[in-house]
Parts: sequence; C-alpha cells; structure tokens
Amino acid sequence: MSDQLDRLARLAAKGRMTRREFNGTAAALGVSAAMASSVFATAARAEEPKKGGTLRAGMQGGESTNTLDPALAASEVPFAVNMIWGEMLVDVNAKGEIDYRIAEEISSSADAKEWKFKIRSGVEYHNGQTLTAEDVVATLKRHTDEKSQSGALGIVQGISEMKAEGDMVTLTLAAGNADLPFLMADYHLIIQPGGGFDAPAAGIGAGPYKVVTNEPGVRHAFEKHANYFDSSMGHADQVEILVINDNTARTAAIQSGQIHMMNRVDPKIVELLKGAPGISIQHVPGRGHYVFIMHVDKAPFDNNDLRMALKLAINRQDMVDKILGGYGSRGNDFPVNSAYPLFDDTIPQREYDAAAAAEYYKKSGHDGSPIILRTAAGAFPGAVEAAQLFQQSAVAAGIPLEVKLEPDDGYWSDVWNVQPFCASYWGGRPVQDQMYSTAYLSTADWNDTKFKDAKFDEILIAARAELDPAKRKGMYSELAHIVRDTGGLICPMFNDFVEAKRDEVGGWQPDPNGELMNGRALAKCWLNT
Repeated sequence: MSDQLDRLARLAAKGRMTRREFNGTAAALGVSAAMASSVFATAARAEEPKKGGTLRAGMQGGESTNTLDPALAASEVPFAVNMIWGEMLVDVNAKGEIDYRIAEEISSSADAKEWKFKIRSGVEYHNGQTLTAEDVVATLKRHTDEKSQSGALGIVQGISEMKAEGDMVTLTLAAGNADLPFLMADYHLIIQPGGGFDAPAAGIGAGPYKVVTNEPGVRHAFEKHANYFDSSMGHADQVEILVINDNTARTAAIQSGQIHMMNRVDPKIVELLKGAPGISIQHVPGRGHYVFIMHVDKAPFDNNDLRMALKLAINRQDMVDKILGGYGSRGNDFPVNSAYPLFDDTIPQREYDAAAAAEYYKKSGHDGSPIILRTAAGAFPGAVEAAQLFQQSAVAAGIPLEVKLEPDDGYWSDVWNVQPFCASYWGGRPVQDQMYSTAYLSTADWNDTKFKDAKFDEILIAARAELDPAKRKGMYSELAHIVRDTGGLICPMFNDFVEAKRDEVGGWQPDPNGELMNGRALAKCWLNT
C-alpha cells in the first residue's frame, strides 16, 4: 500500500496525474486525507529542481561534419545541441500543445491567413544583445532562401509577407493555415541575431545555455546563460553531450556513471539495463519512424512497379519484433501514425507478400542487376540488421537486393538525400501538415525521396486552409494514399523512443515529440545529488 501510494504521489508531483485524481485514488485505497496530503507534499519536495552541477548525456547521432547552423541540423546530436543554445518562437509540449517561447501571444484572422506573434520583451542573446521582432523576421527570411539548404524550407515557403512592427511580427500566408503555430516550432527555426545571415553557425542564441566547446562528432559543452528568461529550465551549471555512436560504449558509459542519460537504447539490452543498479529505462510511443527511402527520379526507382515490389517485399512485423523488440508498431509506407491528429485508421495495413512482390518485380522489367541499399549503424538503431532482414525477405521474392554498409561519419552528408536508396529515420512532427511539408512537398529541401506530385501539392496546400476537421481528415487521407501507393517511402516501423537515465536525474518527463524529451532533457532535468 505504502509503495503504491508513494509511486502515485511521484506521478502526481511530476504532473502525470492531477492532485484531485491522486486524492481520489488515495481515498479508494483507504488512505486518510491527512496521510495523502503528507505523502504528496514529500513527493513534491523531492521533485523540486536542484541547482548546480554538470549534467551529461551520451548520444548516438553525431558526426564530424555537424555544424551549429540550425538550418542544416539533420541528425539527433545537432538537434539536441541546437535545442540547448537556441529558442524558437514556440515549442510543442508533451501533451501536443503550443508552448510559448520567444512569442508570448499569438492571434490570427478568421481565415487563418494572417498571423500575429507578440515577441517577449527583454529576451537576451548570449552576446548581450536584445532579441527583436526584426531578428525573427530575418530568421524566417533566411530559411526561405533555397541557398540556406534549410530543413524548414517547405514550411516557410507558404509565407508571402513578413513584417516587424515594434514587438509584433505579422506573417501573411499565400493560403490560410490553421497549423501555422505548430510549424513555427520546427527545430530549424531558432531565432538568431540578424537572422543568422552573417554567421549562421556562430551558436549565438537565446537558449538556456551558451556554447563553450563545439567538437563535432566528439563533445559539446555548455554553460548556463545567466540572463535566460525562463526560470523553469537551465538548472545545472554546465551540461555536456558526449557523442558515443557505439551502442556498447554508450551503455557502458551510463553504467559507470560517466553520463547521466542516453538516447537509443538497443532493444536487445533493455532487460539488461533494467536490472542494472541506479538506472531506469524510459520509453514513450511517438511519431518517429525508421525508413528506407528511394529517389523516385533515379533509375531503377523511377519505376513505380519496382517501388511497389520493394514495398511488398518487406516484413514489417518481423522488423518490429526483431529490431524494435516490440517497442514500436508497424508502418504503412506513409509517414503518419495514430499519434497524429486526424489520422485515418481505415487505410489497409500493407503486408509482406512475396508472391505479389515477385509479380510487380517482373512487371517492372528490371534487368536483374543488384539493387543497392545503403545503410550504417548510425542510420537508426538496428539499421544494419533491418537492412539484412529486408534483403532476406526480398530475395525470397526474387528481388536481388544487396546491402552496402557505409561509415557512420558523414552518413547524413554523403549518403542520406544523396544516394538513391538508403536507410534513414524521421523523428516525426507535431502535425501532419508539418511532416508532409518538410519531406514530401515538391519544393521542400528535405524531400529525401525526390517525390514531386502536383496533385499532392495542391491538396496539401488546400488542407492547410480547411477549417472543417472532417474535410481536413479526408484530405490528409488522400495525401497518405498518394504517398503510400506512388511515393518512394518504405516505412516498415514507427519506433518508441527508448532511453535510459540514472536515478539521480530529476525532472524527467516522457515526451512523444522527440528523443531525450524532445531535445530538452539537459535543459529541463537536474541532479539530485
């Protein structure tokens, strides 16, 4: 009884259940109101942030080619690094709600074509300058420039006019978009002095920590920004990210106490870590998905019959069981799952069908030469093994799939979005429009399947302005069918975020938006020592 009550009190203190729910459950267990209040107060004190110390994370997903330019963040370490030193207009919290950051108020016209963002006053950059509305407009303008190679290009291209007046930023859209605030939470859109035009990789932002050491592929160190505007974050004096791409080395680091938290726990060792003293496994379902991507504009993948053969030649359930260890769910060859609003659960699940795959392969007229699938250990956890499973199921369908192992370092600059067939991953986005606009809109810089479909673009843009949820859901369903049946995406599985932390870490809250509390774990957590 006591252990159960303590556990419930800790959940309530962390905001996982309301105080009223806690009191009701305690009463149902036969606990007096006075006792329940005492237990809750003790749990709440234990969850009060502690200040000081150095908090460290060990992460997979970093390379020597990484940069501090937010526009170019393409893997997990750059994402987390930028979320430590930077701030966007808004963020999306673990409940899927808008979290006001640089913007403190948002309003729109009735047709969702004009949006106003009131900029928080007194926000200071790490260099002592004050953040202005002009900086916000300049930042957005930089990301609309194709030369910036920004991952947010497909998102900001819909803005036809930007204006800064005093503390107000006004964005006028070419077409209405009810989801615009969510799009502004894209992690590439970190507000920089002068928009970052002069020094995009300077690492000067308004986030909770200043960049002290930047050794791409090795180590990133930060110190607390004394004049940070949000007292609910930035509890440690220093934070560090150690790039440890090797699963065994990363696991050893958390067991020894070298690091306090780690991303991407290999599902094969979850049970081992669960039994390790002082360590707990944290996992949460989300929108992240592990994929194989084909460039639809390059042979042989410009043949939809061949693409369909490959889509039918992959055993999704086998991968969920063997690669994810059950910590995930099957994908369906479009980048959206039930974690998204307006998801259509009536779309039939694509199954492994060797006979049908063989028929499509024969129909494609492929010459029988090896089809090269490139992968690397760092593409996603278990990527090499997943590619090998894919090879086995494809060969059973008579498809000559060949796996080529690439080095981790440079994978996201030399292979992803460059080579015509490779393993990749997406962390997902808060809303469907953002996911599709980032990776499937014809003009998106991160359109990594090179998918261009005029009808798709037309429906996507129209869906933004559709305020009727039922009609909008139908439009998103049509988009899903187009990508699923004609696109270059093979999506075998949606992954849970499976991570580990040491018991001395306080303030941890599962977040389905991304790894390590959507990149904010080092800023939001603290050390209870």
